[in-house]
Amino acid sequence: MKALTWHGLEDVRVTDVPDPVITDTTDAVVRVTSTAICGSDLHLYGVLAPYLQPGDVLGHEFMGIVEEVGPDVATLAVGDRVVVPFNISCGRCWMCQRGLFAQCETTQNTRTGKGASLFGYTSLYGSVPGGQAEYVRVPHADFGPIVVPDEMPDERFLYLSDILPTAWQAVDYADVNGNDTLVVLGLGPVGQLAVRSALHRGVGRVIGVDLVADRIETARASGAEVLDASDTDVATAVLELTEGRGADGVIDAVGMEAHGNPVSEKVIGAASRLPKPVARQAVERFGIDRLAALHTAIAAVRRGGTLSISGVYGGMADPMPMMELFDKGLTVRMGQCHVRRWSDELLDIVRGDADVLGLEGLATHHGNLSDAPDYYRIFQEKQDECLKVVLTP
Repeated sequence: MKALTWHGLEDVRVTDVPDPVITDTTDAVVRVTSTAICGSDLHLYGVLAPYLQPGDVLGHEFMGIVEEVGPDVATLAVGDRVVVPFNISCGRCWMCQRGLFAQCETTQNTRTGKGASLFGYTSLYGSVPGGQAEYVRVPHADFGPIVVPDEMPDERFLYLSDILPTAWQAVDYADVNGNDTLVVLGLGPVGQLAVRSALHRGVGRVIGVDLVADRIETARASGAEVLDASDTDVATAVLELTEGRGADGVIDAVGMEAHGNPVSEKVIGAASRLPKPVARQAVERFGIDRLAALHTAIAAVRRGGTLSISGVYGGMADPMPMMELFDKGLTVRMGQCHVRRWSDELLDIVRGDADVLGLEGLATHHGNLSDAPDYYRIFQEKQDECLKVVLTP
């Protein structure tokens, strides 16, 4: 089959790889009908190169049709239309019973000290072949895949794999309600869906922040107030908009790719180009992130407020303003999304007649799987007002 594979720093290619087969009794094989490029995939394109091997199949946002099921999969049938969560969880272990599916103990990567395995996401998370491919083997298919209706376009359901529940969880973690102000830092796909989710949930005031003009305008069109971080001191502006108090909740939907720290940007770039064993040591012991967005979030949230982090960070030696965090008495919630914790609630919303979250219009670029290398570059460089890419194998 054809699949998008990693071959080096900023070098991804569509190549021939072996067809997936059933290897465990709870596996399924899914024929992919739509797959997306996620902002987290861009980390693989650059920052996380030390944890990839040439030929690794990328991609963790996908949906399709069940082609084959293992003998112990009673919840699926051949022909079912499914969307597949990006994290692989069993649904039965101690963590899963508590709704902590991203920490599933059955697929947890104890050797690398990481949580549940992820599709298409490095040796840190199990080196499981991903979904930017024609077919995918889905482990624990007796629990993970979400059966969706046969009608409606793929894009009504595709984002249930990752970015929609990630945004929904971010809003939930921010602990805001109809009387509160929520700031969303970073208006990429997750930030846009966080804005829409917050408004749908009745949050009183939502303020979106970004550097990119078209992303700012998209959030404004969704009903958010907006701030342009390229010409505004965001924390000061938020204080001015909230009677000097700060926002009740702030979502950092940016993560390690934040702009604003040229020193750490050079360090990260240099580490990515080191020989793999040396690079891994550099990341795991001394790694740093660009923390401009996170520090802004801490400054913008009110005393006693909540900081919700959905953007991915990977540094082990990040300098944090602990005095400010402690003195302001902040609650901080973060982590990989527990997709199946939110999927039933979200499926009820997205399968309604009205596309209330604007899912069908979120993607700005569409193409075939063969176009993936070009779209990785376009997405990374934010060319052509690229917000979200959806591909058809």
